[in-house]
Amino acid sequence: MLSPVVKGFPSRVYVPNSLSNTVSVIDPHRYRVIDQFPVGALPQHVTPSYDLRTLWVNDNAGNSLTPIDPRTGKPGKPVPVTDPYNLYFTPDGNYAIVVAESQQQLDFRDPHTMKLQHSLAVPCAGVNHLDFTADGRYLVASCEFGAKLIEVDIAQEKVVDTLSLPPGSMPQDVKLSPDGRTFYVADMMNGGVWRIDAGSFRSEGLIPTGAGAHGLFVSRDARRLYVTNRGEGAISVISLKGNKQIDKWRIPGGGSPDMGGISTNGKVLWVSGRYDAVVYAISTRTGKLLARIPVGDGPHGLCVYPQPGRYSLGHTGVFR
Repeated sequence: MLSPVVKGFPSRVYVPNSLSNTVSVIDPHRYRVIDQFPVGALPQHVTPSYDLRTLWVNDNAGNSLTPIDPRTGKPGKPVPVTDPYNLYFTPDGNYAIVVAESQQQLDFRDPHTMKLQHSLAVPCAGVNHLDFTADGRYLVASCEFGAKLIEVDIAQEKVVDTLSLPPGSMPQDVKLSPDGRTFYVADMMNGGVWRIDAGSFRSEGLIPTGAGAHGLFVSRDARRLYVTNRGEGAISVISLKGNKQIDKWRIPGGGSPDMGGISTNGKVLWVSGRYDAVVYAISTRTGKLLARIPVGDGPHGLCVYPQPGRYSLGHTGVFR
C-alpha cells in the first residue's frame, strides 16, 4: 500500500530532540540509533511533506524548517520560517499550514518553497494540533491554553466556529475518526479524550484514559485509537466502535510517552519518552515494551517513515 513515490525509501524513525537541537535516526529493524545530526533550535516535530518526498523538521525557536531527504536520511539547508511549532498541509495540497503557536496564528505557505501567502490570526491561545474534515473543507485546531477548539473554513481562511471545553481543560492532539464522523481530542488536564461530532462541531463527552492524555494514533486496521498518557507512563487503547477504553499498557518502570507513529505493518507503536531521553517501541498485539532506545534530550514528535498513503496532511504523519 506504499505510494510509488516512497517505494525504495529505507524504513526509519526520525526523532527530534527538542533540548539537544538534534535529530536521531533509528533503524526500526535493529532497534538502534544509526545516525544523529544537528538542526535548528527547539525541534518539535518531523513532518512528511504533502507529496511524500521530503521530511521537514520544525525548528520552533530556530525559526526554520530543516528538510530531510528520506532516500538518504540526510538533512539539507534550513528554510527560514517564523515560529514553526507544527506543520500541516491542506487536503488539496495547495498550502502548507505552519502552526505558529507563540504568534497565535496559522500561516498559509507555499507547500514547496514555504513562502508566506497569508497569515490568519486566531482567537486560540496556544494553537497546537489540528486535523481536517473528511471533505477537506474545514480544519479543527486545539487551543492548549484557551480550553477550547476552533473551526476554520480553509477556502475562506476564516474562523467560523468555536467550541469551549470545561475551564481548566488543556486540549492537545486532534484526530479525525476513520469514518469521518468524529474528531477525537486528547485533554492533558482532564485525563481523557473528547469526542467531537464532526458535522455539528459539538461535544459528545469525554472518554477517560489516564493522566496527561496527549498523543492520538489510529491503528492500521482503523479499529482502535492509541492514546499516550504522558503523566502516568501508559498507553490507553480505545475501541473506535464502542468509544470506550478496552485496554491499558503500562511502560515498565514508568515513562513519559508523548508523540509517535505506527510501523508500516501496524505491529509496532513508536513513541517518544519526552522527559526520559528515550524512544519506546511497543507491540500493538500484546502491549509489551519491545525496546527502550536512548536518544537525545527532550524527544518529541517522532516520525515513522515511510507510511502507506497517497499524500500527507502533516504533523508526524497523518496520511490519506
